[in-house]
Amino acid sequence: MIIDAQIHLWAADSPGRPWPRSGGSPADRGRTATPQRAEPMTAAEALSAMDAAGVDKAIIVPPSWEGDRNDIALAAVRDHPGRFAIMGRIGADPANAALLKRWRTQPGMLGLRVITATGAPACDEGLGHWLWRAAADHDLPLMIAPVGNTALVAAIAHAFPTLRLTIDHMGARIHHHGAEAFGDIEAVLALAPLANVAVKGTALPCYSAEARPWADVMPYWRRLLAAFGPRRLFWGSDLSRLPCPYVDLVEVFRDDLDWLDADTRAEVMGKAVARWHGWAV
Repeated sequence: MIIDAQIHLWAADSPGRPWPRSGGSPADRGRTATPQRAEPMTAAEALSAMDAAGVDKAIIVPPSWEGDRNDIALAAVRDHPGRFAIMGRIGADPANAALLKRWRTQPGMLGLRVITATGAPACDEGLGHWLWRAAADHDLPLMIAPVGNTALVAAIAHAFPTLRLTIDHMGARIHHHGAEAFGDIEAVLALAPLANVAVKGTALPCYSAEARPWADVMPYWRRLLAAFGPRRLFWGSDLSRLPCPYVDLVEVFRDDLDWLDADTRAEVMGKAVARWHGWAV
């Protein structure tokens, strides 16, 4: 079974369902965020791509440009039973902690996704942010996009050793390629001894300046596998920004890498991400 550890689904910005306006820097205030592509990724398109590439299931990560909403993902789970699960978003208001007691009663909901960008409460409040303790108390795993703040992820992992944390996209730097993209790799590898930290080995071609099999960045994936092991490294695509055919990414990991034995391949391409997040598949 092949499970993609991250895809985005979203709907268009519209008067009936507007995206939030940025509250970030003065230059960005009042603007909508920029999506990965002009056309929304629908559940139907994702399923068509998954079926063509031989991907059985996928975890939906609601994208940041839609704000803290999960309705599109919940609808996909409802309409396509067994194909999707969700790592949902939640607003920064501490009052939202009350929602976590029943978070996993929402169909398909496995945990939460957080972006620790500088300027966001999850970053600026550090260990004092309410979410870390609340998620640990309710045994809700987190996927964290560190955005250069790997030290904060390390501090959270040490402070809350029962809280399962997954570092998004290998901790790579978005919009960079090759060695520049993996400038934080040593900090990520340093977290491997912590049993509550895993890594999403997702979106690998997005950080490469080369064509398949992405030889300039594949060594970083291998180092992560050696450090974290096959039960804490999760394959996936980030489909809507993938710069190559989906089937190419699947084929390379499923068929072409002679350093992946059958058991390791089964773990990193599906078993491990389901087990870590408690998804009964």
